Order: sequence, then structure tokens, then C-alpha cells
Amino acid sequence: MNLGGHADELLRRLAAADAVLVRVGRTQGSAPREAGTWMAVFADALVGTIGGGRLEHDAVADARALLAGQPVEAERRIALGPSLGQCCGGVVWLRYERLQAGDHARLRAQLSEAAQGHMPVALFGGGHVGAAIARLLGTLPVRTHWIDSRDEIFPQDLPLNLRSEHSEPVQGAVPTLEPGSHVLIMSFSHAEDLDIVAACLKRRRERADLPFIGLIGSQTKWATFRHRLEARGFRADELAAVTCPIGVPGVVGKEPEVIAVAVAAQLLQQRVQG
Repeated sequence: MNLGGHADELLRRLAAADAVLVRVGRTQGSAPREAGTWMAVFADALVGTIGGGRLEHDAVADARALLAGQPVEAERRIALGPSLGQCCGGVVWLRYERLQAGDHARLRAQLSEAAQGHMPVALFGGGHVGAAIARLLGTLPVRTHWIDSRDEIFPQDLPLNLRSEHSEPVQGAVPTLEPGSHVLIMSFSHAEDLDIVAACLKRRRERADLPFIGLIGSQTKWATFRHRLEARGFRADELAAVTCPIGVPGVVGKEPEVIAVAVAAQLLQQRVQG
């Protein structure tokens, strides 16, 4: 099951009302969503999506019939052709599962386990931009390790796919990052940023297991950092591994939420390339 960005809402709502979990069990040919995609159907709400259109409309109707006590097949084969008003041309197998409040712990463990296959991200910095990025990443199929030298900076209720760590000094967390982590650096001070970048470059030199290092800032900031990192013994080819400014080009704006969108889009590009 894909964690997606709706797991927390599902678990919260499930504490108060029953639901039916509708999952894409498998697909053949072209389909709106991949196997593992899910939505939760409540009597008065939907959480997640299996692709919209007539496919989702009929699945919601089936799920609510199941909630009302009517018999519904546990798995349905659905051809996405003219008879359904869709032209994908493929086939989708949907699975239906009734959920109750007592399933909360099991479902939470299942969702957490599913997230282990998602791209790992290490986010350094809990300021306004870091918090905006963390909120957005909480809705995406990634696993985020959020790190700051200020322990009190993190909010209490974090998304299921995000964990926080207080590290002092902050760069001390770099050697313990999960292999394959995509690193985002935006601490509250340039001195910390520099030390984190240096620690990441040192780890890449030793283990070559950090595929992306993104640093918030201007070209002027990066030019200054380059000189200081060269003074610490890093070569030009090593420094080329750092992306600064961070974020996809062409997204204009300094608002934290705008920066978060640009950075998240860049991460998703890395996910596709990986």
C-alpha cells in the first residue's frame, strides 16, 4: 500500500467512524493509478483517490453500500473502456476492506511499513522555509528525516512519513543518515549550512551514498561557500555535487510556500530519475 499523503487523515477519521479501504490490487495496460494506490471511503467523506472519473465514482458507491451492510465482492475486475465512460483501455482490479477503529494500530503499522520503500530525504533546518517544506513533504510519497540544532523547533504532531531529530552540532547527524538520502540544507545560520555541506561532501567522498545535496541560497552565497570549501580541501568535481540555488528553475518568489513547491518538484524529479 502506498503511504501517499493521506495516511494521517485516514487514521484520525477512523478513530471516530468506520470506513472502507479501496485499493488498486493490480492493473493491466493503461490505468489512472498504479497498484497499491488507495482511498478510504467514509459515510460522509473521502480520503485519497484512485484516479477519479467513473472508476472512482462507482468504487465509492460500492464502498458505501458495504458500509451500509450490503454485500460487495472483496475484489472487482473493472475494464476501463467505453462502457465505463473512460478511454484508458486497461483493466483495474479493486479490493475492498472494511475498517473499524480497532484496526487503527494494524493499519498504522501497515502504512509505516509501506513507507519504507519511499525515497529518503534529509531536511536540515526547522525555520519558516524548512517547516513549509516539511509540511509539503508530509503529503508526498517520501520519508523525511528532519534535523535541527534547536530541539524546541519541531511541531508536536508530525506526519507519519516524517521524523525529527535534535542534533548538536547539527552536522553530527550526517554520518548516520540513511544511505541514498536526498539532502536539503537550510539551517538558521550560514555557518551551520557550511558545516553541513562539508560533512555531506566528506561522506560522499568516503561512501558515495548521498545522491543529491541541495543548498538554499543565492549564487553569491554559493560562490562564497565554494571558496571556503576549497580551502577545506574539496575538489571542484566534489563541489559540483551541490545544487545551489535549490529548487526547479523558473519558480519565482521568496515566500516559504513557493520555495517549498520548487524544492519538492526538484525532489520528485530526482525520484523519477532514480
